[in-house]
Amino acid sequence: MPSSFDDVRFIDAETLRQWLNDGRELALLDVREAGQFGEGHPFFAVPFPFSRLELDAPRLLPRADVRIALCDDGANEDAVARRAAARLQGLGYGDIAILQGGTAAWRQAGYTLFRGVNVPSKTFGELVEHEYGTPHVGAAQLQRWRAERGGCPISLIDSRTRDEHRKMAIPGAVCVPNGELAAHIDAFAGSPDTTIVVHCAGRTRSIIGAQTLRNLGIRRDVFALENGTQGWALAGLALEHGSTRSYADIIPSAASAHDEAKARERAQALARRFGVIALDEANANQWRRDTARTTYLLDVRTPEEYARDGLPFAAHAPGGQLVQATDQSVAVRHARLLLIDYDGIRAPVIAHWLVQLGYEAVTVDVAIVSKWNTHAPAAAALDRTDLLEEAPSANAIVLDLRSSAAHENGRPVGARWTVRPRVFDTLTALHARLDTPLVLFADAASEASARLVAADLREAGFANIELAAFGLDAWEQRGLPVDRDAVKLPQETRIDYLFFVHDRHDGNLDSARAYLAWETGLIAQCEPDELAAFKVGRAAELV
Repeated sequence: MPSSFDDVRFIDAETLRQWLNDGRELALLDVREAGQFGEGHPFFAVPFPFSRLELDAPRLLPRADVRIALCDDGANEDAVARRAAARLQGLGYGDIAILQGGTAAWRQAGYTLFRGVNVPSKTFGELVEHEYGTPHVGAAQLQRWRAERGGCPISLIDSRTRDEHRKMAIPGAVCVPNGELAAHIDAFAGSPDTTIVVHCAGRTRSIIGAQTLRNLGIRRDVFALENGTQGWALAGLALEHGSTRSYADIIPSAASAHDEAKARERAQALARRFGVIALDEANANQWRRDTARTTYLLDVRTPEEYARDGLPFAAHAPGGQLVQATDQSVAVRHARLLLIDYDGIRAPVIAHWLVQLGYEAVTVDVAIVSKWNTHAPAAAALDRTDLLEEAPSANAIVLDLRSSAAHENGRPVGARWTVRPRVFDTLTALHARLDTPLVLFADAASEASARLVAADLREAGFANIELAAFGLDAWEQRGLPVDRDAVKLPQETRIDYLFFVHDRHDGNLDSARAYLAWETGLIAQCEPDELAAFKVGRAAELV
């Protein structure tokens, strides 16, 4: 049941390629679901699933007249992209085009579709290793060092998030997300002769973390652990699970003023080398008033700090993750990035990587932007469908809008799994009429997207809709029947789930090998115009 829309152009793949290289702002949005996106998309496409469109648009597209290109897989005359265009128009976006024929047309034009996620950031990590010659150490060699080095200390750093560290880590590693390295390395990394080894699950954050310390001038041996936890497992070594070790538990509760000043001086010297500007108040206000450019205000501190005193109109983008997965925070190519951190240490270091990623990135003192009379991005106006109060009627159709993985592990009896872009197809297959009672089953993670589905259904004429957004346990506690037997949905229907090396973290060594081969092979897949976006290693005095 397609929505109508007006004034949307259709462009061919060659035109889109030209747009990507014309130097103007462009948001290339792939509106398919996560599984489809991860199986193949243009290099600079940003994941923008239709199931979350209204939720993600205010954060990722802060300027309503930015140039937007949408793509799906080209099926049914670009049906999902057409629906996405209509929704974006309803939100006030006006300059929208659709890639005619979608990703199929992109491939037919001779252009590469890239598997995986965060592809530009992953490619960047490989380029950093090539350009800087970042030293690495293999898992077996690290084990020998730890056994043989005697009095020579080794500090092993896990550069990922706390949740990732808790799931699995190299035994003895301490969690220090890459965004925090510059601020805290001196407080816990040991004596000046300490050897530092940085690891992640694969390659990118190991490389970026190690090279961050080297760029800062840390006077120790610094290495990236080759292939991270996956390389460790492939070497036949055991991983640690459940670790809660964190730099925050090791460093003093309040670092000395001397240590903080030292870290700040080092970070700002690095930023100056790479031409990173700290905007003064006049220039920051000029950026803010410039309606012809897209500007992202990004708070790069930890989640705890942002929750405590973050500005409501600043997006939260922890520094290490921002470099690792830039496309999750920045959707507009050639946009400007304004970074804040409250201490003058972390933002300059993150900015020095972002300018090498090809962005116009600067820092600004939080005291300047806190004066701005700016509102937080407007949240999506969600459907007000009533919550289910009683047992659904006997002829009600229950649509499970949780993740497909959750559905496979348990569901209301008789529930049919579906996802927003396929809801109408599902109802057609079930012979639903406009007066058929519908129950939208969700949990906390999927309630907002379920309310978007409710709005779609009401717009299409369905009137008898209830929302059960309390999850499976609460459904059962209300005396409603539950099927907890494991089921397997057909893989082709699970468009929300990326099967691409999906079990590499669960002990599947073949998947780990495939993933690492994919990561190290990214540069070879790129065309010159794709690699030209990066400015790796170009310090200001060398340009």
